[in-house]
Order: sequence, then structure tokens, then C-alpha cells
Amino acid sequence: MVITFKLRMNLYIVLIFTLIFSLIIINLKGGAQEMMSELQGKKILMIIASQDFRDEELFKPRDLFLERGMEVVLASSSLKTARGMLGGTAQPDILIREVKVEEFDAIIFVGGMGSSEYWEDPIAREIVKKAVSLDKLICAICIAPVTLANAGILEGKKATVFSSEINRLKNKGAIYTGKNVEIDGHIITANGPQAATEFGKAIIQSLSKMQE
Repeated sequence: MVITFKLRMNLYIVLIFTLIFSLIIINLKGGAQEMMSELQGKKILMIIASQDFRDEELFKPRDLFLERGMEVVLASSSLKTARGMLGGTAQPDILIREVKVEEFDAIIFVGGMGSSEYWEDPIAREIVKKAVSLDKLICAICIAPVTLANAGILEGKKATVFSSEINRLKNKGAIYTGKNVEIDGHIITANGPQAATEFGKAIIQSLSKMQE
């Protein structure tokens, strides 16, 4: 009887833990589906340099967006295949002069050496200003936050950037924080490729909050 009782107790314990584990998995799946559902169809614009964009800063966030059912459009100054600093390639969908900011939920300037082509670009500057005026999420990583600073939207705002360009942000009135990823309202900046995944997640979280 003692052995039978112990076996029964062990069986009950196993069943209870199995039930609890199943409920946890169901809740996690439900939460993931809910997040994917609420972001399904969101439209993201990623602006890359025509050459020498930083591979991780494009591919890692883009993969996160696509996993959640969002649409990602690539824009550049050329429709020729762009090559990243590490050898990756990307095919732009549209030219930056064709961008209609109102069609997108988030605008992202991808970094890399080549992204300096947008620092003084009047079209890029207008995209940034219009994104702010329409209350869109405006984001930049690596040295690309300089494009935001030169458009005049970082004055008095907390921001971060790749270390070589800190003074460019400060000279435009930005409050440099040195964080990997900085969020100030609807402006998100990140300081380099090592922050690419965190950058993408911050954008997703901000878009989710904007849905609430």
C-alpha cells in the first residue's frame, strides 16, 4: 500500500507540473500571437546608404520586424544593389526622393560608413522633419543619428551615437547619454552594430506602446 500511495502521489505531482507547464506555454504563445497581431501590417521604412551600410544594423532589426508580420521597405539614393561593410547585399525598393512619410509607422536610418551621405542631404532632412511633424517613430543607429541632429530634431533631446560622432550631436544641442540605445519620446537612437538587436526590440516596444 505504501508503494502504491507513493506512486500515486508522484503521478499527481507529475500531472500538476505538466498542467502548469502547459498553461505557461499557452500564455506565452498567446502573448506572442497578440504582439504579432497588433503589429501585423505595420509599415517600416529603412533607409540605407547606396554603399557601405552596416550589415547587422539592417539585417538584425529587419528580421525582428518581419517575424512580427510587419512590412519593411528599403529606401536608398540609388536602386542599384547596395553592399554592406561586411559584404552583405540589399536591394532597395524605392529611392529616398520617392518616400511618402505618411505611409510609414517608423522611419529608420541605418548606419555604416556610407550613411554619412545623408548627413547634409536635403531630402533626408525633409523626411526627418516630416516624420516628426506627423508624430512618426524616427530612429537612427551608429553614425546615422548625425542625420537627425543636422535636421534639427535632437536639440534638447537625449540621444546616443557612435563614439566618433559624439561632438557632432552635442554641437547640435543633443543631450548625449552614451547608452547603447536611447529613447526620447518618438526618437530612438543607438550607438553601433553591437546594439542592433536591442535597437530593433526598442522600436518594436515603442510601436506597441503607440498602439495602446
